[in-house]
Amino acid sequence: MTLSLNIGNLFNDSSTHALVDELRKRTSEEDILDFEEKFNSRNEKNLHIYICRFLKNRSISRGLASRWLMTIIESQESKIDALQKLNN
Repeated sequence: MTLSLNIGNLFNDSSTHALVDELRKRTSEEDILDFEEKFNSRNEKNLHIYICRFLKNRSISRGLASRWLMTIIESQESKIDALQKLNN
């Protein structure tokens, strides 16, 4: 049995282009994390899902996607590490 994630059409074309433009504009880690936090608070699906979908559909470059995903992942890992230190 194969299980796949099909989130369908995420946005219309203009919304997709606008989001990709926002991803390209933000270059500092602080800007990336700030945008991610705002985006996730206003949308049903988290930003990393959209980034992965854009990457799969080749709507964004591998370099852009990796920069965003690494920043998001490293931020989440540091939050987990901080919480683990509090519990020990």
